[in-house]
Amino acid sequence: MIALLAILVPLLLVRTAPTVPRRHHIRPVPQRVVPKAELPPVEPVAFQDLDPQDARSYNADIPFVDGPNPAARPFRLSGDLAARARATDCMAAAVLYEAGDDTVGQRAVAQVVVNRVRHPAFPKTICGVVFQGSERSTGCQFTFACDGALIRNRWSETQWNRARTVAAAALNGTVFGKVGYATHYHTNWVVPYWQASLDKIAAVDTHLFFRWTGWWGTAPAFNRHVSSDEPVIAALAPYSEAHRGAADGSGPFLGAAGPLYDQTAAETPLPPAVSGASGSFLVTLDPDTMSPDGFAQYATRTCGDRAYCKVMGWIDPTKTPATLPLQPSQIASMAFSYLRDRSRGYDKALWNCREFRRPAANQCMKAQTFLTTAQIVSESLKADEEASPAAALPPHVPMLSDGLTGVRRKDAAPKEKSAAATRPTVAAPVLKAADPKSAP
Repeated sequence: MIALLAILVPLLLVRTAPTVPRRHHIRPVPQRVVPKAELPPVEPVAFQDLDPQDARSYNADIPFVDGPNPAARPFRLSGDLAARARATDCMAAAVLYEAGDDTVGQRAVAQVVVNRVRHPAFPKTICGVVFQGSERSTGCQFTFACDGALIRNRWSETQWNRARTVAAAALNGTVFGKVGYATHYHTNWVVPYWQASLDKIAAVDTHLFFRWTGWWGTAPAFNRHVSSDEPVIAALAPYSEAHRGAADGSGPFLGAAGPLYDQTAAETPLPPAVSGASGSFLVTLDPDTMSPDGFAQYATRTCGDRAYCKVMGWIDPTKTPATLPLQPSQIASMAFSYLRDRSRGYDKALWNCREFRRPAANQCMKAQTFLTTAQIVSESLKADEEASPAAALPPHVPMLSDGLTGVRRKDAAPKEKSAAATRPTVAAPVLKAADPKSAP
């Protein structure tokens, strides 16, 4: 009996004992103020062994550093057209894959990239910063660059265009002041090993932002001359014409990532809206100073944050109308049109391909009779399904005064309607979450 009890009692204790929670040991890097004479090291991304909830609790207990958090100085990218195109697409990839389709988060990420390229501890090109360490599976600074996210996650053309707008703005002087001179960030459900060695200065949604302690985190440290020799990134070739080897700045760099960055389009003063139509703009475009791709960039700037907006452009100032509705002769001479209607998922730029040849037929205005907006959208959607880059480019599309014609989306299909005035239903794009462990 004694022997039996000696076996059963320990067995019962083991079986009925409460589960002991796993204790994670955090091994933070000791904080050290790097002297001015020594360049601070840039460590590969590595994380503490913490469950997400434990990481959130740990991060919440880390206080923000005391003292001022000044905004960074404006940054303007230099270089030729091809180099700016490559830099813009690299920046767009970073903000889209790190922050997802969220403009505020994208602006914060873009500011960190700009801060890094101006700091002597990092590469001196935008593409170099974004893809730093990507040749090693454990060495990248932005995790999307080496974990296969570029292959797994595909964003829509509209989402790429929004990211490129944020990228172009950051490279042309726009500052996101909240993150100051931050050079590092991570999501609040992970804890990188380097975290304790830096000053926590800001939070944007679920991302926490850090700068180096001491002199290397102050404004004078961000004084490095930025190179305009932007490299070609092979991993971006499926998304960017600028990264497919073209280096002379010629030709229309227009791929899945949207229109080419154009300095003139970024600096040209914005036009006033048509009187009585706050979302409509009639503009004169100068092809001698602004590239055709820049037309789309300028139209996006003009529309700003408007949910509904249309921009119509002419290259002959004598033919640019001042009021709506448009006359047939004005419609026929139009060179460019842009429509944004977020309630229906439309965001499309079209060119008069008799004036400006495009790399894809679905970027061209299409000749047709004057129809209702719904009929035009339906016809355009059908044409988009049939279009291919090798197809003959169709002629100009006329535009009605109550809406732009030729608006198409590849990810949408029109429903058959008996009434001509019924607008087609367009499927909303599927949003994909950004990498949860992004932590440069």
